[in-house]
Amino acid sequence: MATAIKMISLFVGVIMLMTFMTGCTEQKVTAGVIAEKQDQVIERNNVFAWEMFKLLNKEDADENVFISPLSISTALTMTLNGANSSTEEAIKKALFYEGLDMSAINSGNKYLAERLTSIDKNITLNISNSIWVRDEFPVKKSFMDVNRDMFEAQVENIDFTKTDAAGKINRWIKDATEGMIEKMIDPPIPDNMIMYLINAIYFKGDWTKPFDPKMTFPGQFNGKDGKISDVEYMTKSEGMEYYENNGMKAVRLPYGKDKSASMVLILPDESVDIDTFIGELDLDTWNEIKSGLQQQSEVRLKMPKFKMEYGIKELKSSLVDLGMGEAFTNQADFTGISDTGVAIDTVMHKAVIDVHEKGSEAAAVTVVGIRTTSFMLDMPEFIADRPFVFVIADDVDQSILFMG
Repeated sequence: MATAIKMISLFVGVIMLMTFMTGCTEQKVTAGVIAEKQDQVIERNNVFAWEMFKLLNKEDADENVFISPLSISTALTMTLNGANSSTEEAIKKALFYEGLDMSAINSGNKYLAERLTSIDKNITLNISNSIWVRDEFPVKKSFMDVNRDMFEAQVENIDFTKTDAAGKINRWIKDATEGMIEKMIDPPIPDNMIMYLINAIYFKGDWTKPFDPKMTFPGQFNGKDGKISDVEYMTKSEGMEYYENNGMKAVRLPYGKDKSASMVLILPDESVDIDTFIGELDLDTWNEIKSGLQQQSEVRLKMPKFKMEYGIKELKSSLVDLGMGEAFTNQADFTGISDTGVAIDTVMHKAVIDVHEKGSEAAAVTVVGIRTTSFMLDMPEFIADRPFVFVIADDVDQSILFMG
């Protein structure tokens, strides 16, 4: 089934959330409300989205890749606030933020989150951030303050050794995603883990023009490598924004009363291999599609209703490919977080979506796990997993009482 629905992952996986991210450039606000560098942040986010999507599609060629690039970049940008020197530059490179200062990056992301969460009264879009810190680990106040101010991050200091520590974090994730994602952290939390930075996004939107359930019919989906799956097709014939050029077709399905968010479906020609097609997509192609979709046409649309889940996916390999490998090493410079050496240990992502006649519901979570490179890691180890000698002695008179 995973291979059979491969094409859908391109249709929905990135493009729905990317439409939100490009909304700020498509619907220009009053001059002076957002600075030029903030516009650049939104554009760079979209470049990152396509590059990350292509890397994951190549890495997981037999899976349905569905991600929220906005969730990934938000969690990494919170982490970036603690990076310095070459580590800062490495993360900026991966996020395509090179040449931008942190003030512009933070304010651009803050503006974006504020706009998205008030996008349409008939659309629910929640963006939640949190930072979970191991009790008594020294974290700089400036790092916490900037993430509170710019990302409205909830900060919690908890005892990671407690049995329910992971459960507490997972309950926050469940609440932030309205129950669509219930678990990202497995207990027990590793001894060297000192922090989790988490972004969660939840979306629920009704189509501006819903599909009629009476016009949903069973059919077959022609998947990759000739595999066929049984699906239910939603159908409608009406005027909609449609584009056709350069070996592909695209159609825009708006959400909400104001049509301020949408799903864009992109269909390559039958002769074009889907993975080859995805590999050639980029921001220029996306901008071409957006421009072409400004024209209305009468369209007979047939698309499957479906549910999709991707992850929990470890993103380290893809992020290393994008240039931020140093951030995962003991040479990482996160002195903006703590003077005690730390590095990124893991970047985990999960996303789910449900597409039906009424609309769509989706959620995504990104977890950046921070480990110590000193402190606990430099403790001497005593692991008695082979034959050993033991002695029980009187520590006052130094008499050996037992030995074995």
